[in-house]
Amino acid sequence: MSAAVTRVLVADDQTVVREGIVMLLGLLPGIEVVGAAADGEEAVALVERHHPDVVLMDLRMPRVDGVEATRRIRAAHPETEVVVLTTYADDESLFPALQAGARGYLTKDAGGEEIAKAIADVRSGAAGLSPQVQLRLLERLSEASAKSAPNPGAPSAPTAPGAARAGELPDGLTVREAEVLALIAEGLSNAEIAQRLFVSQATVKTHINNLFAKTAVRDRAQAVAYAFRHGITGTQQ
Repeated sequence: MSAAVTRVLVADDQTVVREGIVMLLGLLPGIEVVGAAADGEEAVALVERHHPDVVLMDLRMPRVDGVEATRRIRAAHPETEVVVLTTYADDESLFPALQAGARGYLTKDAGGEEIAKAIADVRSGAAGLSPQVQLRLLERLSEASAKSAPNPGAPSAPTAPGAARAGELPDGLTVREAEVLALIAEGLSNAEIAQRLFVSQATVKTHINNLFAKTAVRDRAQAVAYAFRHGITGTQQ
């Protein structure tokens, strides 16, 4: 029995780049290109028409940029994953795109193997982020958290769970769910979390599904942002 085909839409305002990616995708097994858009407005319309599994989304496009297009697509079609395309890995628009719901990123000089891996990662529910991008994301969130921290002399409610009681955690999270969330924020995979907590991967997946539902985050990138926003780090025993 043949593997399922992943339907992909490409959005990039540069004709040479767009056509090159479409041509490269056509050489990859298990991938079908269902459309190509020259700007974010067209990308949103083509997603509505073709319902692709994955969109490869350029960040800087006319009319509607990649961040806004990602936001619209993820809101209307949460089953469609978005992998952003950047010229440089340090593109400042990358982080707003992740906040808008993108699940991974690729630089425009990525080869076929990298593209196939990024598409496979987001289709499997993983975040297609390099360790360097994950580190920069954590640094960015840490800086934002420090800037928004209250004055030391002002009274504040406890947010870092540590050994906190379940009632002190946001959105009804249990202590175990907070532990799993903290480990996600460290960048651990489901298998690594299971090993750290001495539980099965199925149990980890159940905790992740529960905490995602309670916190209304859609993916691991948003979970990391939520963890740092609420001070949920270092909860593991």
